[in-house]
Amino acid sequence: MSVRQSLFPLLRAVFRALPLPQAQRDRLRTRLLARHSDWVPPPPKGQQDEGGTRASAQLRWRADEQAIGHVPWREATLQSPLPATLVAFYLPQFHTFPENDTWWGKGFTEWRNVTRALPQFEGHIQPRLPADLGFYDLRNPQVMRDQARLAAEYGIGAFCFYYYWFSGRTLMEDPLRQWLADDSIELPFCLCWANENWARRWDGRDEDILIGQQHSAEDDLAFIAHVAPYLRDRRALKVEGRPMLLVYRPHLLPDARATAERWRRWCRDNDVGEIHLAYVQGFERPDPRDIGFDAAVEFPPNMSNPRSLSAQQWLLNPAFNGDVRDWRELAAEIAARPLPDYPLYPGVNPGWDNEARRSGRGRVYLHASPRGYRDWLQTTIHERLASAPASQRMVFINAWNEWAEGAVLEPDARLGHAWLDATRQALSPTPLASPLQVCLLVLIDDPELIATACDAACDLGVSYRVFIPTALRPQDAAVDIIGHAGNALPSILQVLETFGPDPSLLTCWLDLRGSRDAGQQLPGAAAIDAALQQFSEKPALGMLATSTREAIIVSRSHLRWAARLGLTRAPTPQAIDTMWLRAAALRSLLDAHCYPTELDNDSAFDSVTQLLPDLVANAGYIVAWPQRQP
Repeated sequence: MSVRQSLFPLLRAVFRALPLPQAQRDRLRTRLLARHSDWVPPPPKGQQDEGGTRASAQLRWRADEQAIGHVPWREATLQSPLPATLVAFYLPQFHTFPENDTWWGKGFTEWRNVTRALPQFEGHIQPRLPADLGFYDLRNPQVMRDQARLAAEYGIGAFCFYYYWFSGRTLMEDPLRQWLADDSIELPFCLCWANENWARRWDGRDEDILIGQQHSAEDDLAFIAHVAPYLRDRRALKVEGRPMLLVYRPHLLPDARATAERWRRWCRDNDVGEIHLAYVQGFERPDPRDIGFDAAVEFPPNMSNPRSLSAQQWLLNPAFNGDVRDWRELAAEIAARPLPDYPLYPGVNPGWDNEARRSGRGRVYLHASPRGYRDWLQTTIHERLASAPASQRMVFINAWNEWAEGAVLEPDARLGHAWLDATRQALSPTPLASPLQVCLLVLIDDPELIATACDAACDLGVSYRVFIPTALRPQDAAVDIIGHAGNALPSILQVLETFGPDPSLLTCWLDLRGSRDAGQQLPGAAAIDAALQQFSEKPALGMLATSTREAIIVSRSHLRWAARLGLTRAPTPQAIDTMWLRAAALRSLLDAHCYPTELDNDSAFDSVTQLLPDLVANAGYIVAWPQRQP
C-alpha cells in the first residue's frame, strides 16, 4: 500500500469533519475521486485455504438451479388505486449495434458479460441467468410487449429508459423507437439522459473514452428537439400533467440552470408544453431548485457507504480484488432517511453486483433478498411517502434489467419471480399480526418410524404438522401432511420457506435421528401451550432450546457458513436436541436462498443447524436455554 493510500483514512476523517453543505461535500468528493482515485486503498483481501485447493470443490451447483425460495409466476389482483407509482430504470442494451461490434467484438451484447461471470467467493451468486424472458434480443418487438405486460402485472407503473445521446449521435435507440411506434404497449415511460462519457470501464469516467459528450447550448437544443416525440407521446410519464425528463449527471453540464431554461423555452414554443425535470442523485445531491430542476431521484446503491464484508469472505478466486459491502445496511440506512425539504422521489434497489462487467474486481452488495427489498420498498411507500402529495408519490427502482450489474427485477433462474412478487407485496400495507400458530418439524432417519410419529402428532391439535426425514430422498419416505399429502419437499428449509418466515408462525424443531421412540418424544399439548404463552408474552424471544450434548468446537465449516449467512459476530455453534423458534427470527437463514444441493449432506446441514442460535441473536431476538445441561 502506498503512502497516499495509508493516509487516505485520516484524510477522509478530516473531510467528513469539515462543516460543509451536503451539495458542496458531494461535489468535492466527486472531483477528488475522479482526479485521485489512486489514493483510495484497495478493499481488504478475503480468506482462503492454504494451497488454494478449495476453489474447485465449491463450484458444485449449477447456475440455473432453483434456490430455496424460488417463486413461480402467479396471478394476483392489484389494489386500486395503487399507493404510489413505481418507476423501474431500464437498460436498452440487449441487442447488437455497430458501435458495440467495433468496441467489443462482432455480435456483442450485454448477455456476453452476464454469462461469463464467475463466483469469486463462497456464496457469490454468479452467473445470474434469465428465466421466463430468456436471453432476449430487443430487436424483436414482442420482447418489450412481454416486459411491459409482466411489469404491469406486478405493479410497476412505468419504465425509465436510459437514453444515450452524444452530440447528435444516439446509441441503442432502436428499441425505444419500436416502443414509441407500438401503440399496443400501454405502460407509461420516461427518458433518463445518460449524459456522461461512454468509457471502456463502463463507469463514465474520463479514462479510455469510447465516445464522449460535448455539452453546449447548441447541443441542448438539438437534444430536446430529438426527444420531443417521446415527450409528446400519450404514454409519457407525467407529473401534474407535465411529461417527465431525467438527467443522470447534471453537474457535467456547463450550466445546468441555463440548459433547463433552454429546454423549457423550446418545449413551450414547440407544442410540448411545460416539462417536469428531475436529476439522478448518483454522484451529487444539490437542491434541484438551485440548478433549475423540479425534483431529484434517489439512486441506490450510490451515495451510500455500508460497511465492508470483503475480509470475511472465503475466496474461490485468490486474485479477487473486488469490494464486498452489506446490502442490508444500505437498505436500512436509506429506508430511514427523512425526505429533504425539496422534491425528492425516493429510490430502492433489489441488489447490486457488477462482477460481470469487472471480472475479479466487482463491487458486490451481499445479502440482498426479495424479502429485504420488499420491506425497504414497503417502508418507502407507506412511511417515507406517507405525507407526500399525490403528485409526488413516486418511487424509482434501480433496476428492471441491469443484468450485468446484478440489479434485476425480471425473472431469473435462481429465484424465479421472487423479486417481482416482493414488489407486488410491497404495494400493500404491512398486514396486522396474527395469533401464533405451531408448525412441527421432525428430523427422522428411520423410515419405519415416520408413520408412528405422524400418528402421535395427529392428536396434538397443532395447526401445521410437517415431517421431513434427513438422509433420505423425498420420494423414498418423506411425508408432508399440511394438506397436500405426497407432495413432499426435500428439506426443512424449503418447508419453512413455504410458510414465511411468517411472523405468526412458531416452529417446534425436533432432532430425533437415531431415536427409537419418536412418537413418545413429541411435545404434548401442555408443552405446546406453554411455549405459545412464552412467545406470545415475550415478543423479543426468538428461540427456546434444550441440549444434552457437549459444546461444539468452531470449525472452518462454521466460519464459512457464518459468512455465507451474514452473521455479524463470531459464531458459537451449539448442539441442539429440541428447539422452539419464532419463524421471523430465521430471516437471515431463509433470505440466504441457498441451493438445495448446498445442504444435500449431513455435514453442511448440521453446521447450519448448529448456528441457529447465532442466527436468531443476529436477527435481534433473545435465545433462552431453560433446561441447559452442563
